[in-house]
Parts: sequence; C-alpha cells; structure tokens
Amino acid sequence: METFITRAARLNGPYDIELIEKELVCGEDDVIVKNHLMGICGSDKSFYRGRLPLKTAEFRQDPSFPFMLGHESGGTVVAVGSRVSNFAVGDKVMAFGWNNNYADYFSSKEFQLQPAPEGLDMDLASLGEPLACAMHSGLHSNVQLGDFVVVMGAGFAGQVIAQCAKKKGAACVAVVDVLDGKLALAKKLGADVVINSSKQSAADEIFALTGGRGADVVVEAAGTAESYDLASTVLRHNGSFVFYSWVTEPITINISRWHDDGFNFINTCLVHHTWHERYVWCQAALRPVIQGLVDIKPLITNEFPLADIKKGFELADRDDEAIKIVFRP
Repeated sequence: METFITRAARLNGPYDIELIEKELVCGEDDVIVKNHLMGICGSDKSFYRGRLPLKTAEFRQDPSFPFMLGHESGGTVVAVGSRVSNFAVGDKVMAFGWNNNYADYFSSKEFQLQPAPEGLDMDLASLGEPLACAMHSGLHSNVQLGDFVVVMGAGFAGQVIAQCAKKKGAACVAVVDVLDGKLALAKKLGADVVINSSKQSAADEIFALTGGRGADVVVEAAGTAESYDLASTVLRHNGSFVFYSWVTEPITINISRWHDDGFNFINTCLVHHTWHERYVWCQAALRPVIQGLVDIKPLITNEFPLADIKKGFELADRDDEAIKIVFRP
C-alpha cells in the first residue's frame, strides 16, 4: 500500500490551529489526492472560534477538540486502492467530504469526491464544493421572472446566489449585510440594491421598495439569528424562504409568520443531499460558471501558502470583509 507524508491542519482548541505531520496510507477503497488549493469555509471560521456544532450525519469525526479541520479543496489523484473503480491516477477532482483537507495531500472515499468538470479552472474547481452549493442554491431558489429577491449575507455564497438570481430574471435583487466593503462588491457584481442593516432599517427599505408587499424570495446566507428574523419579517405572504447557511447554535425565530403566511421552504444545500444526487446536480450547477455567466474570481480576496495557515485564520477572524481566503500547498 502506498504511503504519503503530509502536513495537515489540527485545531487544538479555540484560536489554536497548527500544521502537524501525518502519514496517509492508501487502503483498498481509498483515493489519495494532491491538493491544488484550499478555501476557508464560514463553518471553519466558527469552529476556529470554538463554536463546534452538535454531531450530525455529515461528521465522520466527533465535533470536539482536537479537530482535524478542512473540507474545501481539490486537486489531482495520485493513488487509488484496488477496489476503487470511478477514479484513476491523474484525474482532477473536487472534494465533497470532511477529510482534513488543509493539507498537501488528503485521503478520501470515492463518494466524497466529484470529477472536476472539463473547462473549469482548477482554482475554481478546488472551490467546487462551496461553488457548486451556492450555484445550486441560486438555480433552485424558485426565483421567477420579475421577482423581488433579497439575499441575506454578502459572503461567498450570497454573492454567487445574488448573481444567479439576477441572471434568472429577478426584477430587483437586494443584498443585505453589515459590511460596506462586501456590499460594494455585490453592487459591482450586479445587485440592484445593497442595504447595510447596521446603519438603516433593512425591513423599512424592503417594504418601501415593494410597496409594502415584501420580497417574493428571501435567501438566508448569513447564518445569524438576526438574519433569520429579518428574513421572516420581509418575506411576503406565500413567499419562498430559501435555506442556505448553517446555523450551529439554537436561535429564536417568529415561527408564527412561517405558519400563518404559508411560507414555501426550500432547502437548497446540495452537499446535504445524497452523494448520488450531488453527482448528477454538480455538473449542471457549475455549467454557468464554465460559460462565464457568473463572476467568481473577484470573490477570492486573499491567498496564503499553507505554511501560513495561522495567519490566514487570524485574518479570517478579524476581517469579515475577506470573502474567500485560500491556501496553496
């Protein structure tokens, strides 16, 4: 069995991340991938701050410290086990599993990988998981021609979803955030209205723009209690409430509106469906990116070598205007 020595990130506790040396052994049903690029997910930032979620089906390791961190990455297959049939050495792949991906190499099972689509730049293919998830959400958020759409959160996913909503024919796309830098980028990338909810009443602005009716579609991509409250407030009767972000702590919401106003709830999280569905959906989700219909490169705001993983996470913690921070091995 082939073995590989790699650096890999270990989160020892809140704000305590380091690279350790690991040996990876390619077992009979394993795939070893040499990383091209890795990205910091919003969930990684929460974990770094000490907010680990409860155990879910997605976690194949207990959500406790020390935690072997990382899931956003992609690269080239360098070894496959004897029972692997869907991948071969040299294949370009995207990671869709929590496999300690802040590393030079990572080990995965076949179902946790996705072929990189032909024609997709490897920098973007390495962000295939967050990119495909955001694109799938944008394409399946029930946005109709002429709709008023609100996107809560101008992070990586929110920026992608806002672009998709506009391309799908929304008459007006409003992006809500608390950071002017992110809102300025959203405006540059095509949002019609940007609202800083820390400086003005986003609800008042949205109701003014819609004649008191409320938004046809609200996409929650901020992951805060305040965002869920605002989304529940500004959505019109029988509107579509789109779940995207992962809220790792219990929150209080106005569930009465959800019931009495007959909201249509849509869970667009591609990665949280079965891998069989993801295998089919991923290619379609990324096609508009390959076609150049959605602009992704401006969302990669900071790059570090893997050796500077501490600096990268320190930046992610102190500068919320950094949208997608990436590392190269």
